[in-house]
Amino acid sequence: MKPLVFASLFILAVNIAITPAQSVEIEGIKFSETFKAEGKNLRLIGVGLLRYWGFKAYSGALYLEEGIPVDEVLLDRAKRIELEYFRTIKGEDFGPATDKSIIRNVDAQKYKRLRPQIDYHNSLYEDVQPGDRYSLTYVPDLGTELALNGEPKGIIEGAEFAQAVFSIWLGPDPINNSFKKQVLGL
Repeated sequence: MKPLVFASLFILAVNIAITPAQSVEIEGIKFSETFKAEGKNLRLIGVGLLRYWGFKAYSGALYLEEGIPVDEVLLDRAKRIELEYFRTIKGEDFGPATDKSIIRNVDAQKYKRLRPQIDYHNSLYEDVQPGDRYSLTYVPDLGTELALNGEPKGIIEGAEFAQAVFSIWLGPDPINNSFKKQVLGL
């Protein structure tokens, strides 16, 4: 009987070891390893923790279309970023932070051209509580969807807008360099 129990436990351990994980966890928050957007298969690139003034602000995950290298993250490629919050934030506070971060990453002419799209995007924000999750999902030719807890809030058209809004975390002057490196898997 004992050899049978040992063999069963060994087979179970081998199956667990070779079964791919379905999610990745950081700071107690789980992110799926894959995401499907309009027929595009996105794979998890990395997860990270953003601290603001020493406090945990949110954990996040970055997804890219399968086969796309991370150095093409700001190009016209399908991508997604998910952010789960540790703190309460008023919806009206997201807009100024979004503006400030985009201004740091795009030239003045592009910012002026994108102003209507940025304003619309900022109008979609709602208050968040700890545990709420915002996501931005960009699919070429469709646009960038902002969703809160899986509920779509709106879609903003254009690859140029997607590049600008994703530059908040992934641009040359991101909101936090450590978070950028983490979500890029570096």
